[in-house]
Formats: sequence, structure tokens, C-alpha cells
Amino acid sequence: MPRLLHADKPPPPLGRFHATWRTAHEPVAGVSRRIQLLAYAVPLTVLPSSIWRLPAAFDGGLGPGERAYVVSLSILSEAFAFTAIGLIARWGEVFPRWIPVLRGRRVPRTAAALPAATGAVILTLLFTFLFTVSEIRGTTIRGGDQPADFPSRAGGWEAAWFYICYAPLTLWGPLLAVLTVAYWKRRSTARRRPATA
Repeated sequence: MPRLLHADKPPPPLGRFHATWRTAHEPVAGVSRRIQLLAYAVPLTVLPSSIWRLPAAFDGGLGPGERAYVVSLSILSEAFAFTAIGLIARWGEVFPRWIPVLRGRRVPRTAAALPAATGAVILTLLFTFLFTVSEIRGTTIRGGDQPADFPSRAGGWEAAWFYICYAPLTLWGPLLAVLTVAYWKRRSTARRRPATA
């Protein structure tokens, strides 16, 4: 018969990790359900393209440096996409305890909103605008002709799979822009609100 856990015992390590993770990433007061869902959607818009690139990293035609680049690009893309959660979570408003000098201090609105707004503009120009226009024109983002082995020119399932994985990436910039505006408005409203004793 399995032993029952007693209420006075501390939770198992995985339970503590889950509780800490949840506390750190829960939306702060004033975040609507819609904005919360948009924030959680950002990493998911990047994930398909990151997964699509990984098999290419282990293709026989790439050297070690190119493999490292492809894997790093996928990991860094997801890491940057995950920072959108900070626009709704406590760690986007108060520095976490593990940051030595700044721990517990308020994150300046501009310190979070300016990089987010810059990223939103760059991502919208790069993926939403340039990627879409280049695919319609049949060119690369730089304006040159697409090589014969370009994924969208392969046809059939290969081209369909490419578009299924890369189409969500066009939403990254616009979603980040909406989250940034919501973050700025929420923090501005909280700043104007008088402190209660």
C-alpha cells in the first residue's frame, strides 16, 4: 500500500519548483485575461520555426559552427520570446531576488517598455512585413533571388510544412507591440493611483 504524504512534510522538490515557477510567472493585478493569453502566445508563435530549424542543424551538410549557430538561434529566439511574459508578470515590475544590487526594487517602466517597443518594431518589420513581401515576390529578405533549394520553392509537403512553421512568426512583433502598450498603460495607471495606507 502506498504511503500517504503528511501535511506537515515539505512538498517534494519538483512541487517547490512548480510553485516557485507559477508564483514568478503569474500575472500581476490589472492584467486582463486577454492580455495574459497574448503574452503566453508569444513563445508559441516562435516555437514552430525553432523546431523546424533543428533538423537542419543535424543534417550531414553542416559543419560544427553552422550546427551551433542553428541550435543557438532556436534557443535564443525562444528565450527572447519568453521575455514577453515579463510584461504581465511580477518580474517585469519588481526585480527578482537573485539580482544582487537591484533585488526588490521597482523596474522602471522605460527599462522594460523601451526594449520591448524596439523589439516589436524590428520584429514587425522583419517578419511581418519583409518576410511576407519577400515570399509574395519570391525573393529573399535581402531582395535577391531565392535559391533552388529554398524551402518555399520545394513544393508539396515541404513547402506546406515551412509555411505552417513560419507563418506564426509573423505575429511575434504585433503581439509584442500590444503587450508593450498594455504594460505601459497599466504601469502608468498604477503610478498615478494614490498610495493607500
